[in-house]
Amino acid sequence: MGHGGGGALSAELVQHLFAPAFGGEALAQLGDSAALRLGGVRLAFSTDSYVVRPLFFPGGSIGGLAVNGTVNDLAMSGAAAAYLSCAFILEEGVETATLARVAQDMGAAARAAGVEVATGDTKVVEAGHGDGIYVNTAGIGLIPDGVDLRPQRVVPGDVVIVSGEIGLHGVAIMSVREGLEFGVDVESDCAALGGLVRAMLAVTPDLHVLRDPTRGGLAAALNEIAAASGTGVVLHEGRVPVPPAVANACAILGLDPLYVANEGKLVAFVPREHAEAVLHAMRAHPLGRNAAVVGEAVEAHPGLVVARTGLGGTRVVDLPLGEQLPRIC
Repeated sequence: MGHGGGGALSAELVQHLFAPAFGGEALAQLGDSAALRLGGVRLAFSTDSYVVRPLFFPGGSIGGLAVNGTVNDLAMSGAAAAYLSCAFILEEGVETATLARVAQDMGAAARAAGVEVATGDTKVVEAGHGDGIYVNTAGIGLIPDGVDLRPQRVVPGDVVIVSGEIGLHGVAIMSVREGLEFGVDVESDCAALGGLVRAMLAVTPDLHVLRDPTRGGLAAALNEIAAASGTGVVLHEGRVPVPPAVANACAILGLDPLYVANEGKLVAFVPREHAEAVLHAMRAHPLGRNAAVVGEAVEAHPGLVVARTGLGGTRVVDLPLGEQLPRIC
């Protein structure tokens, strides 16, 4: 299970098994989506599979998640998603009413994101060989001229901005899966981030890297960027927007909010001279109204993420081995 959790075990599997087997310059980017040049245009291309349990959760479902997750992966390359594919793997016996509800949620999410589901596939496996419904989506979109988002562009002095409160998706899934109550209702932040990214790029196309902190949370995203860029990252822990419900749930269960998954947030590394204007544009957008500056890239400790705590101390924020909460997407 750890190999599918988006942490160190996942990275090991990709780097030492899949990448050598497949090869190729495009795959070597290892971003949320691949930036490709085809027929004189720059495309972003991404694929993802969704195995979340339960299928329906506060704030969303596997259907909306499958659309928004792939739209967001494309947005992290600066691309506006144009077309998606959709493949269903269904377990024998799943009710058609359940499947219809998932499909309707997918259609609604696609229309809201301005993307079209253009092709697909359906397979059925025997009862007991699945978990109701699994979904795979792939997507393509055009990358605007002048946009070059990749961790290798990060330099010391870049400002780290998070688009809003973290940890909501993971805690929402956990609450319904385990029947836990934290005194308040927690809803997933599942949302399509294309509009927010366009608002940021309207300020300047010279953003250095974007990443959506899904599996492994903010900690995993920052570690991946630090390792790929060869810079250090200093995270000011007290500035990270953690909603009280998430903080309370994590305190009860012994979890760190930095490692809890999100499905409607992004982290951006922005040149310092553009940071204030980009932050202002993010806060003017509904999905970025709680955006906050949470850190900076530094020359010290290259490849490492270090958090400055509220008590004035520091701690290393490691890449997690796996996922604290499996099957969250």
